[in-house]
Amino acid sequence: MMLNMIVTGTDTEQPPVLLAHGLFGSGKNLGGLARRLAETRRVISVEMRNHGDSFHDPDHSYPALATDLAKVIAANGGQADVLGHSMGGKAAMMLALTRPELVRKLVVMDIAPYAYSHTQTALIDAMEGVVLNGLRLRSEADARLAASIPEPGIRAFLLQSLDLKSDPPRWKYNLTALRDQMNQLIGWPETAPKGTYEGPALFLAGAESDYCREPQVEAIRAHFPQAKLRYFAGAGHWLHADRPAEVAEVTAEFLG
Repeated sequence: MMLNMIVTGTDTEQPPVLLAHGLFGSGKNLGGLARRLAETRRVISVEMRNHGDSFHDPDHSYPALATDLAKVIAANGGQADVLGHSMGGKAAMMLALTRPELVRKLVVMDIAPYAYSHTQTALIDAMEGVVLNGLRLRSEADARLAASIPEPGIRAFLLQSLDLKSDPPRWKYNLTALRDQMNQLIGWPETAPKGTYEGPALFLAGAESDYCREPQVEAIRAHFPQAKLRYFAGAGHWLHADRPAEVAEVTAEFLG
């Protein structure tokens, strides 16, 4: 099956740019980047499996996610510049390590090929705990979600994937699969290739985030010897939201 895609821009001599969002995201999450890059080339913003309008599948491992991205690239010319944030960044790295011929340049945002210890199951608990029957307005859903998630920004992010047109309303996520695969999502597969991707790679990180500190940078260097690292002051994990113009310009300059 093919991932749902949002295609912008026009074909040029350069390969398309493939954008892969993070956990609980959607194809519109990297919209600012997509608009900037689409000024000069074609941009394909995918919705990862178990998210958005893409298919649901119990397997949410990084090899499976990388295979999904490979299918999109194969159907769109056979090579792409690939950018991924968080979960999408790990999928992009896995793709570059297993199918390097498909990736001309790689951009990874605030993540490393590293097994982290955090978990996002509390957010799944919160979403599953919301009574969806009778919901008509997103503001009503926000009020119900606030009991478990006090941060309005996180609620707003998640509520982008609440389908109020469905009867009854439903989350677009496959919450069961994401819960079951959470350890794989925050980890890095032991079966991942031990080799390197020798192509150009740019790793962008928020200076206020703890996702790309010294242990993670060591893992990046081990797999991506050509990697350039750039930190954005005042930015956290969602650096493309915290510093949208700067991130977009640095990315566009690197991709050429």
